[in-house]
Amino acid sequence: MSAQERTTARRDADRPREREVLRQWWAQFSLSITLAVVIIWSWTGSDIDLGKLARSGGRIVDFLSRMIPPDLSVLPVVVESSAETLRIAILGTCGCIVFSVVFGLLAAETLTPWWVNRPIKALLAVIRGIPLILVAMLMVGAVGLGPLPGILAIAFHATGMLAKFYAEAIEGVDPAPMEALDSTGATFLQKLRFGAWPQMAPNIVRDTLFRFELNLRESLILGIVGAGGIGFYIQTYVRAFQYEKVATLTIVVVLFVVLIELANSAIRALMR
Repeated sequence: MSAQERTTARRDADRPREREVLRQWWAQFSLSITLAVVIIWSWTGSDIDLGKLARSGGRIVDFLSRMIPPDLSVLPVVVESSAETLRIAILGTCGCIVFSVVFGLLAAETLTPWWVNRPIKALLAVIRGIPLILVAMLMVGAVGLGPLPGILAIAFHATGMLAKFYAEAIEGVDPAPMEALDSTGATFLQKLRFGAWPQMAPNIVRDTLFRFELNLRESLILGIVGAGGIGFYIQTYVRAFQYEKVATLTIVVVLFVVLIELANSAIRALMR
């Protein structure tokens, strides 16, 4: 082959690569332009006034000054309502885990036919689309005030997300270990325990802990609609302009979230 023929062959070989590079460049450029247009559209339609924001500093300081010093006389209420909030988050998470295991198995494309997993995935999407406050209001209307409607609302609403995560974890299982165990005559439970679970466990634990943290935060606001917990007392004291008591409850909420995050980090470290 002559030098000219080799040069021509190299050019022909490089053309698909150049087209692929050009295609990727145009895709990234189009995405950047789209994001810029979306951000500009959001900014222009949000009535953002930077001058108004700058002048709001004094009012923010005045509002915060009303919360100082925190009123520690509400500590008995804080302890009781915090325990109720924690119970709502724990029981709501347990409920959504049970439902998520069932729906996660049904929604996994590797376990069920399309006419089963696709409707289940659509149902989970509908559940995720219903606002938690609306679910809580429905539960309050159905079973009355107290922690029970909060537990039911958390269990229902969280299932939409957690079941989706469980299904994705199941779909990501490598079939090779399962096939190896099957060749040795392992039972279904043995294949699930020693072949699938070690692959799924890190994702399952991570997603469950993340969902529990979200459930705890969401349970803090359920009191607004009478679903119990510390959120009920926060909105009660805000309406009564008792901001010192609100400050105490806010501090407890922040401590709650920090402690849960530390506990989640410790559990994830043990799972590694």
